[in-house]
Amino acid sequence: MRHALPFLLALAACSACAGRPGGGHPSGWELAWSDEFSLDGRPDPARWGFERGFVRNDELQWYQEDNACVRDGCLVIEARSEDRPHPGFQPGAAGARGRERITVTSASLTTRRIQDFTYGRLEARVRFDPRLGSWPAFWTLGSDLGAVGWPACGEIDILEYFKGHLAANAYWGTSARRGGSSRKTAIAELGGGEWARAFHTYALEWDERELVITVDGRELNRIPLAGADEPGGGNPFRRPQFLIINQAIGGATGGDPAALTYPVRLEVDWVRVYRRRP
Repeated sequence: MRHALPFLLALAACSACAGRPGGGHPSGWELAWSDEFSLDGRPDPARWGFERGFVRNDELQWYQEDNACVRDGCLVIEARSEDRPHPGFQPGAAGARGRERITVTSASLTTRRIQDFTYGRLEARVRFDPRLGSWPAFWTLGSDLGAVGWPACGEIDILEYFKGHLAANAYWGTSARRGGSSRKTAIAELGGGEWARAFHTYALEWDERELVITVDGRELNRIPLAGADEPGGGNPFRRPQFLIINQAIGGATGGDPAALTYPVRLEVDWVRVYRRRP
């Protein structure tokens, strides 16, 4: 019974997505891939996989599939307060490996090894929880992550929120010589907490020249691809990238979650990828 209330709240949150307009295709683009979250239940395994465990950035949450549902046309990722033993606990280890217990769970969906993309318009209509400690994101990593590591694989943050700001970022380079472009926009500039608690469309337009990250058509960052050129002539943003959608808590950037009450939800109306019309 401990999880009955969060489950019911998740269903209510899903129901809140029903009946909203889906939005038209942007001019000059044709749809290449999407998830409208139209089938109730688990997210479509033909489109999404899941990250599992303590994954990155010393974040508080343990990622698992149970914290994601689709109902009435909406994906809900829900961070919840839990308490159970950490199966990978290593006494005396640094970071997440040294945590004896799991105290927060959440979900992270990814298209890694299922679908990747090179150029196009990538967008999602999203609503997130703006409280301190909440760290939601819609972003990409290079599909060669396993071979070259981060940041050489490239990273593009289409939606990243923490500590009252949207961050529109790209990172590249090596661990010894890292490059990047990061711009923050205060939520207060956009309309404050009331604005953040509504749905907005976060988009990346990506071609051979540049990355342009926007929210509701407002430009947040414009990044020339030439800045990520590698000495050997390569560039991570001229190679395939995969998508990630996750709700993180705390960690290296998300802010102190000590005052958070749970659940913390990230709601996604749809994800769409377009290519330029010939």
